[in-house]
Amino acid sequence: MTTLILGGTFNPIHIGHLYLAEESMKQLGYERVLFIPSHIPAHKDTDTSIRPEQRLEMLRYALVETPFFEDDTEIRRGGISYMVETVKELQRRYTIHGRPGLVIGDDLVEGLPEWKNWDQLREMVDLVVAHRTTGERVACPWRHTYVDNLIIPVSSSDIRERIADGRAYRYLLPPGAYRFIREHGLYGTEVQTL
Repeated sequence: MTTLILGGTFNPIHIGHLYLAEESMKQLGYERVLFIPSHIPAHKDTDTSIRPEQRLEMLRYALVETPFFEDDTEIRRGGISYMVETVKELQRRYTIHGRPGLVIGDDLVEGLPEWKNWDQLREMVDLVVAHRTTGERVACPWRHTYVDNLIIPVSSSDIRERIADGRAYRYLLPPGAYRFIREHGLYGTEVQTL
């Protein structure tokens, strides 16, 4: 199957992630989307109040009613998550026709040369750039495809802050993620059985 990769912390997964997966799949014709939560992100600080295994389980709950799949490659491997290693493992574990697509936000383009073995990784994947910060296409010197997506102004860090501050957040999340957060008392919520 043609396969699209969305990596990230998904701390928590939100509607922007799901929308981008669907938009990319429809525009570019991919047959499968894999959400791959990082164990320890290589280029980003992460909230450590929730364990990587909890983020993976929350992702499973969130994707139940979607056509998308979660993959535990980086969580199982442990340590710092490097996409070049992940893509190699995915190619061993799955039947992937052609190169997998790797979705990144336009805010990450400038930092790609800092990714581990970037020159090798860019030959292994079809780079897919999505609008995150601007509706304009940012300059990208490598072979890539742009997704003409809406910019949904929601972020995982904003959701965590909203939860901690007691502000509205429920409808920024897939229902399964909302239930998981409430049932496990994550991000400062009180444990509630729904």
